[in-house]
Amino acid sequence: MGRMLILPFHLLLLLGLSLASPIDHRYNIGDDVPLFVNKIGPFNNPSETYQYYDLPFCQPGELLPEKESLGEVLNGDRLTNTLYQLKFGVDKDGFVLCHTKLNQNDVSKFRAAIIKDYYYQMYFDDLPFWGFVGKIEDELWTLDGKGPKYFLFKHVQFDVLYNGNQVIEIHAFSDPSHVVDITENIDQGVSFTYSVRWNETSTLFKDRIARYSRASARPVNYQIHWFSIINSIFISVLLMAFLAVSMMQRLKNDLRKWSNGDEEEDKEVGWKYLHGDVFRCPSNMPLLCAIIGAGTQLLTLFCCLFILASLGVLYPYNRGTLLTSLVIIYTLTSAVAGYSSASFYSQFVETGWERSVTLSAVIFLGPFLFMQFFLNSVAVSFGATLAIPFGTILVIILVYTLIAIPLLALGGLIGYRHRSEFHAPSATKKCAREIPSLAWYRKTPSQMFLAGLLPFSAIAVELHQFYATLWGYKISTLPGILLFMFIILILLTVVLSIGLTYIQLTVEDHEWWWRSIFRGGSTAIFMFAYSIFFYCKSNMSGALQTTAYFVYNTCICYAFFLMLGTISLRASLMFTRHIYHAVKSE
Repeated sequence: MGRMLILPFHLLLLLGLSLASPIDHRYNIGDDVPLFVNKIGPFNNPSETYQYYDLPFCQPGELLPEKESLGEVLNGDRLTNTLYQLKFGVDKDGFVLCHTKLNQNDVSKFRAAIIKDYYYQMYFDDLPFWGFVGKIEDELWTLDGKGPKYFLFKHVQFDVLYNGNQVIEIHAFSDPSHVVDITENIDQGVSFTYSVRWNETSTLFKDRIARYSRASARPVNYQIHWFSIINSIFISVLLMAFLAVSMMQRLKNDLRKWSNGDEEEDKEVGWKYLHGDVFRCPSNMPLLCAIIGAGTQLLTLFCCLFILASLGVLYPYNRGTLLTSLVIIYTLTSAVAGYSSASFYSQFVETGWERSVTLSAVIFLGPFLFMQFFLNSVAVSFGATLAIPFGTILVIILVYTLIAIPLLALGGLIGYRHRSEFHAPSATKKCAREIPSLAWYRKTPSQMFLAGLLPFSAIAVELHQFYATLWGYKISTLPGILLFMFIILILLTVVLSIGLTYIQLTVEDHEWWWRSIFRGGSTAIFMFAYSIFFYCKSNMSGALQTTAYFVYNTCICYAFFLMLGTISLRASLMFTRHIYHAVKSE
């Protein structure tokens, strides 16, 4: 078994090593500093990106794509060499990049890019920077009043900051006085030029990434974060106070009535009559255990990502690190899914745990891969960098087949071998008790609405900042704040799950297993609804961007549904076992 796992884990090691940055980022005067062009795309559509040389920019004699990690490929990065040469500490002024002849087709491409407000992205010493392709002048600003006119920037000003022998910061500016009018669809010659200015700074090398998070540190964003935190704490305190004062007091009264044995008072205690039904094996047991397995795996995945972020491994614009980490952690945590699913299933049923383990492998990954296949087909039709190459798809299949599936089976086997029998506080009756007719506000849809609305209202402000970061170009939130909101979300899910389960039992409704999952996961429905609102208020447009936006948001919300549903179920189970154990003790 050890020899069989050597090759797969070497493959994961190679995926991780590809994240290593070149040497120590130290240069002498006159040394070439690595500069790569990456991609271009409409400013308002962050997922719609194309290769840099899809536009007729000046090209080197031989295009040499940079070797990329799995995460970089999944992120749509396509780093390539360029004619720009920036030597450490060497200024340049009006240096000619190339002289080129733009034909009508080239002019048409540039004009279409300017109309869509195209930007380009480059990497200089692993630091990303951006610039725009051109500009539009409306007819109000043109001298002849025949606008609009379209101008192509032909000069780029690179401003580089350094400290000692290390690069700290870079900016690219387009000179509005050095433009080419491409309004008319005619052939014309263009000379592309660039300048370089080096200036010293006191910023340390270890702090050079901090500037990409400055948007989150602005006074307005600080106020938003503080408002979000105070709002979340306020809602959490109110709910916990309600649970502690109201529900716990009523629960104590119920236990007192039960222990006194007063028949008149005893009739008021409805949930105690369910002791023979409340721990009955739930319906669709393999599917329920699969949700528990997948939800536990996703919870572990999120916790690992927060740990990596706190250790400084994940930071803004660290090329592909986040997606590579997602693939590696999801693969390795397959054992968690197998163990959680099989161990829970085996508490109720002795045979058939293999089915629950199999379902736990596909309940999230199946819909995810289907949507990704659809998105990839759309991206291929557009020729976008979002399209995953066939070789990368083979690598992912190889990783999942050689590592994830064996770990899933191993975890399931361990969960089955080390299973513990489910010890219910009371014996289960042979015939299920009939559930009385329920009012509309006690049924599943109403409880889902309440259980989803309150946690969502606590995270709504920060969720907006998260979407602004995910679908924008500025970091509007930080990992520490996201971790705090994640804890608040879990806490509120647990509190509401316990409270609503108790309310359900008081009306003698013992089918709480599946309802607890739907109650916990309902927050994800509100999150998806808000994503629709966010899209309508944004400037995103086009078939590719719309498809990418809703595919990714659907996957994220579905993952939260499984994760929060699992948390809700486990909280309800702990609460139910506790109160019926207390009844048995009395």
